[in-house]
Amino acid sequence: MGIVKRLISIFAQNQKEMFAENKLLIVGLGNPGAKYTHTRHNAGYIAADKFVEKHSAVISDTRLAFRAQFRLRNKTIVVIKPTTFMNLSGKAVAYYLQKEKIPVSSCIIISDDIALPFGQIRIRKKGGAGGHQGLQNIIEVLGTSDFARIRVGIGGDFAKGFQSEYVLDEWETHEKNHLPAVITNIISACETFALSGIDIAMNQFNSRESE
Repeated sequence: MGIVKRLISIFAQNQKEMFAENKLLIVGLGNPGAKYTHTRHNAGYIAADKFVEKHSAVISDTRLAFRAQFRLRNKTIVVIKPTTFMNLSGKAVAYYLQKEKIPVSSCIIISDDIALPFGQIRIRKKGGAGGHQGLQNIIEVLGTSDFARIRVGIGGDFAKGFQSEYVLDEWETHEKNHLPAVITNIISACETFALSGIDIAMNQFNSRESE
């Protein structure tokens, strides 16, 4: 290869890498299908939908997920809602990280969490699954737990042995009324993560409750 062609090749590769650095993957966990739409376990789905709606993007049913893409200043944001069902979420996350050439460090997962009171969110750089089957499958498939996540508190007001029924049940009326403020908080956290990084997002939102 001549020197000019070699330089062009190197430049093109650098451009690809630079583009990947400015591309992020936002994953809202949940289950597809009308019967799951308004359930607590679909908090990630709800946040992803509202995030896409806010930025006037179109979400499409594609391989393994519903997917949307839009620009946020100098960033390209890819939003997915895995359609593999919660317990197989890792398959969709791994596929889109590879397909979009996005590093794990530029991915954040939005999931429900029974360990947090309803309305609270917690952002973490990494961590275990905390009993969440969707996060557990992502960890297993990716081979790492070093990915950012937004844990959305749904409360834990259920009798022992009834966790599945609780998370797959619909929101109570008072929760539905407060949910838009919670979702607004999550969207702001995603935008901060995309534009300013995980540390600033943690500092700004881990001490904040939805008003």
